[in-house]
Amino acid sequence: MSSVADRDVACGDYNGNLVIYDIETGKEKFRVKAHTQIINAIDGVGGKGPEYGAAEIVTGSRDGCVTVWDPRQTGKIVSLEPAEKTEVFPDCWAVGFGNSYNTEERVLAAGYDNGDLKIFDLKQNMLLWDTNLKNAVCGLEFDRRDIPMNKMAATTLESKCHVFDMKTFHPEQGYAFVTELPQSSTIWGAKHLPQNRDIFMTHAGNGGLNLYKYNYPPKRSIKDEQNLNKGVPGTLTLLNEAVLSTQPVASFDWSPDKIGLACMCCLDQTCKVVIVTKLHTY
Repeated sequence: MSSVADRDVACGDYNGNLVIYDIETGKEKFRVKAHTQIINAIDGVGGKGPEYGAAEIVTGSRDGCVTVWDPRQTGKIVSLEPAEKTEVFPDCWAVGFGNSYNTEERVLAAGYDNGDLKIFDLKQNMLLWDTNLKNAVCGLEFDRRDIPMNKMAATTLESKCHVFDMKTFHPEQGYAFVTELPQSSTIWGAKHLPQNRDIFMTHAGNGGLNLYKYNYPPKRSIKDEQNLNKGVPGTLTLLNEAVLSTQPVASFDWSPDKIGLACMCCLDQTCKVVIVTKLHTY
């Protein structure tokens, strides 16, 4: 979320603190007590120019809260908290920004350990849609943060990857999606290729990576019996797969500058550099 000139990194710790460091100097630039318990997930958006809106950070925690922060302020911008009557607060495992294509529009997706997936409109301060994926949501990512909502990937326990078509919303059925069961273990996340938003990589608990391409249907929406627009999901094509570690791949990220260059971190305390070739052919 930081500009090329200002290289910052945001971190969340076990005590619920959100801290931003200057990479060049290693000095702390921002600190706030964001949650009462461990921060499980973090994402950032904006700040690259006036056309993308203000820089904001979202954090999801074991305390069940999803909180949005502006580093220029010390207070919360938005706090999405579980209902007070809830006996057991759901643990927020995944968060992601999207739809940030101008200075006003912005949505937030949050996934929880009870399988709940919720999408909030931050401009209107309202819940857009919620559903349950039947398994804990481990990872969430829109194919692009800075365009009108197009697609979103959600990965869960029990080896499931869901890709939602976010173009068309049906008042009863919600967003159309396709589900894939690619690996025989938990899929911890999915990362879209910066140079091609229809290609993404999933990373799993068996130490494996799966590369997929999303194929759009001939028509992305159709009319239902009540003459309402209903989304039509596409299909997924497995391009390649490989097991690169004996331990779960906890995180994965692509290089925004060099197509096919990526890095991954595993629970065996290793960080590996990955090169994927021939991506320009898709």
